[in-house]
Amino acid sequence: MAGHSQFKNIMHRKGAQDARRGRLFARLIREITVAAGQGLPDPAANPRLRAAVAAAREANMPKDTVERAIKKASGGAGGADYAEVRYEGYGPAGVAVMVEALTDNRNRTASDIRAAFTKSSGALGETNSVSFMFDRVGEIVYPAAVASADDMLEAGIEAGASDVESEDERHVVLSGVDDFNAVRDALETRFGPADSAKLVWRPKTSSPVDEETATGLFKLLETLEDSDDVQNVYANFEVAEDVMARLSA
Repeated sequence: MAGHSQFKNIMHRKGAQDARRGRLFARLIREITVAAGQGLPDPAANPRLRAAVAAAREANMPKDTVERAIKKASGGAGGADYAEVRYEGYGPAGVAVMVEALTDNRNRTASDIRAAFTKSSGALGETNSVSFMFDRVGEIVYPAAVASADDMLEAGIEAGASDVESEDERHVVLSGVDDFNAVRDALETRFGPADSAKLVWRPKTSSPVDEETATGLFKLLETLEDSDDVQNVYANFEVAEDVMARLSA
């Protein structure tokens, strides 16, 4: 399992779930608002909005909350003007970290993210300083129960996917950016809506880190994830299972 997926699992198991749920909802509403404002208010005709609504559904966000966010954005009812910004830098032990944000104040967000890196013995870099270590890909996730590994692989190949990874709890179907919508739609026709379908930054390689490094790195990732402006965080690391067990205890 990739390092950042391991980190997500730890955060899910640890406390303060109500606060994290509130921040997650705020983040999802911001993405829905931006997606609806930039395109049609119909998820079927707006791929970005469709992905945002699917993410909200996965997080158990109430339907009326989603509809209010779409209505507010499509109705031009003022509100903040969000800019999409990407930050890149290095965490402890030189782990590459990429941060995607939606912000109405670039200076505030840049200052907060720079402080998070600095406090974790890392450094915020220039644009494209670490992005060459990642691939931009489509990622479509289904629970393992919807199909066998062979059936999902066959469906992925037929849909035009670039790779299919089947694990104990889920199937992860990867695609090129240009093929993403077609692959997602083909899989949805066969298996129903995915748990998650979005464009992500995927590390080309992952660096193993020890327990001390992982502890500091997880603090950095948690700080970044807790920012209201941050939408997504990606990093290229892996942690041994025994270390993960101790960190998640």
